[in-house]
Amino acid sequence: MHLPRQLGPLHDLPDTPEAYDAVLADVTEQALARLTAEGNLEHPDADDDIGDTSLGVTSLLALAWHRSGDPRLPEAVHRSLAFHLRERVYTEDNPGYPNLTVRDSGLPYARYVLAAGAHPIGDWPSTVWALLQTVNLLDLAAGLVADGQRAALLDLGRGYWHWLTEATFFNPQEAGNQAIGCVVGGLMLARHLPREEAEPVRERALALYAERIRAHRVLDRGALLPPEHGGAYDNNYGPISLSFLAQAHRISGEEMFAEDGDALARYIDARLPGGGFDNGGPRYSEQHSGFESVLGLRYFGARIGADLGRYRGDTTWGRYAVKPDGGVDGHFAWMLVWQIQDGTPWHRTPSTVPARHQLRAGGVSVAFDSRMTPSLVEAAGTYLLPAAVNRQHGFGPVLDGFVYCRPMGEVRVRDVTADGLTAKLVTKPVVGRDHVLRHVRSLYVTDGTSLWVTVALERLDGTPYLLAGLPYAADDGDRVRRVAEAEVASAGALRLTHPERQGADHFDARAELTQEQAAFALAADPRGYGDPDEGWRHLVSSSAYRAEPAPGAPEHLHVFAVRYGPGGDFTPSFEGDLTVRTERFTAVLGPDDGHGDPQLALTGR
Repeated sequence: MHLPRQLGPLHDLPDTPEAYDAVLADVTEQALARLTAEGNLEHPDADDDIGDTSLGVTSLLALAWHRSGDPRLPEAVHRSLAFHLRERVYTEDNPGYPNLTVRDSGLPYARYVLAAGAHPIGDWPSTVWALLQTVNLLDLAAGLVADGQRAALLDLGRGYWHWLTEATFFNPQEAGNQAIGCVVGGLMLARHLPREEAEPVRERALALYAERIRAHRVLDRGALLPPEHGGAYDNNYGPISLSFLAQAHRISGEEMFAEDGDALARYIDARLPGGGFDNGGPRYSEQHSGFESVLGLRYFGARIGADLGRYRGDTTWGRYAVKPDGGVDGHFAWMLVWQIQDGTPWHRTPSTVPARHQLRAGGVSVAFDSRMTPSLVEAAGTYLLPAAVNRQHGFGPVLDGFVYCRPMGEVRVRDVTADGLTAKLVTKPVVGRDHVLRHVRSLYVTDGTSLWVTVALERLDGTPYLLAGLPYAADDGDRVRRVAEAEVASAGALRLTHPERQGADHFDARAELTQEQAAFALAADPRGYGDPDEGWRHLVSSSAYRAEPAPGAPEHLHVFAVRYGPGGDFTPSFEGDLTVRTERFTAVLGPDDGHGDPQLALTGR
C-alpha cells in the first residue's frame, strides 16, 4: 500500500524554460477545447474552490501568449475574461456568510461554491485567490487585453482588496497561507494603481503582515512560524506559505519577508528527513502540496543553502491543480505563473550547518521536536514515528507505563563530527511518577548508512525498556509505501509489539489505515476541518519497537543501545560514566563543562 500524496521529490520535476513551455502548451490545448460559448474555462466537474478558476486559466493563457505568440490565444483571453467579469463577480452578500463586518457593501468577492448560501465559509480565501489571478492578469495585460477590459479588471482588483480588508474580518480561518496571500495580492495590486492610491494600499498590506501575521507567529522547534489553522506548521500549507513569502519578497524587496522566509525554510529543512517524507499539522497530516510549494522551496533553499527540493510532493499536482481525470483546474494558477517567472535554480546539496533540531548525514536523519525527542527517524529508507504507550508518545525509556522523554528543565545539546561520523548528544532532566529528577542522556551517531542510539539514565527500580519507534513507511523509488517493520538491532532483547486492543485509538502498523486517517478519526471535527495532530494525541497505543537494557552497563546506570539500518552483530560495550564502544565508534560522554553543558568525544573505528 502506497501513501497517496507522498510521491517524488519536487526538485526532480523538469525545471527548464522548455519544460514550462510544454506545460503551458498542454494548458492551452485543454483550455481551447474546454472554452464554452459563454467563455467559461472551469473544469466541467468543478463544484467547490470554483469562483476564481476560470480566471486562473485565463492568466495561464495570457502567460502562454507572451511566451509563444500563439494567435489563437488573444480571442480566448478576451472571451474568458469577459465571462469572469460578467458571471463570476458577486456583489450581493452571500446568505449565511458569518465573517462580514460591513453589510451590503456592494464590494465584489468570489464564491467558494456558486450557489447562494451553499457553503459560504470559503469565500474569503476564494477572494484572495481571485485577487491573485486578477493581478497576474494585469501584469500580463500589455498588448493582449483591451483598455476597457483592463480598466474593469483593475477596478475589480480594487474591489476584491477592499472586500478582503474592510468588509470582512481579516484571515477568518486563521490560515497563515491565506493571510500572506492576501498581503501579496495587495502588494501586486498597488503596482497598477496611481501613486496617490497605490501607497495607501501598499502601506496597508505591509501593516497587515506586520501586525496581523508577523506579530502572531507561533514558536515551534525554536522557530517563529506563521500560524496555520490554529497550529504552528502544516506539512501541506506551510510550504505554500513559504511560496507566498518568496513572492512577497520578490515584488516588494521588504527584508521582513526574507527574514521570515529564511526562518520557515530552516525549520522545514530541520524537520524534513533526507528522503523528504513529512507528516503532521493541524489540517492535512500527510497530504502534500505539489507545484504550490516549488517557488518557496526553490527560492529560500537557494537563500539558506539547503536542498529543500527533496520535499516529497504530490506530483499529480506537479505542474498545476488537477481534477481526478487529470484535467487542469485554475484554482492555484497564480503560483504556476510565479514559478515560471522566477528563475532561481534549485540548491541540491544539503546544508552543512548543524541544526539543533536535526541530525542528518547521507541516508540517515533524525528530526527532533521542541522537547528534543525524535519526531521522525529515517534509516535504510524506512521512516519511524514516535510510538504510543498508555496515551504517551515518544522515543525514550519506559517504566510502569511512563515514558521518560518530557523534560523538566533546560535541554542541552552537543553536536560533534569526527572520522566520517556525525553525532548529537541530548541531555534532559526528567521527572518520573515518583517525582525524582533524573537526567536522561541520548546519544545519536550516524555514518550516513546506519544510526546508533544510546540512552542512559540513573538506574530505576523495576524493569524498564526503551520505546524505540513505530515503523511506518519506506521509500519505494518515486513513492512512499506503508511498512510494519524496520531494520533494527538492539544490545538487549528487542521486540516489535502491536496493540492488543482494536479501535481507532490503537494504531497497528500492519493495518491498512494510514496515520492521517487514524489522526482524523480521532479528531473532534469532520475530516478536512478537524485537527489531526490533536486527534493523534488521543492515541492510546501503537505498534512499537521495545528494547530491553543492554547487558554489561555500569551498575548505577540503565543503558539502552539500538542500531537502525544495516550491520552485522551488534554487541556494544560500556564503561565508566559513560564510554560507549560499538563496531564503528567510541564515544565518551561527559563530564559536563563549567557551564553544565554536555561534552562528547567521538572517534571512529
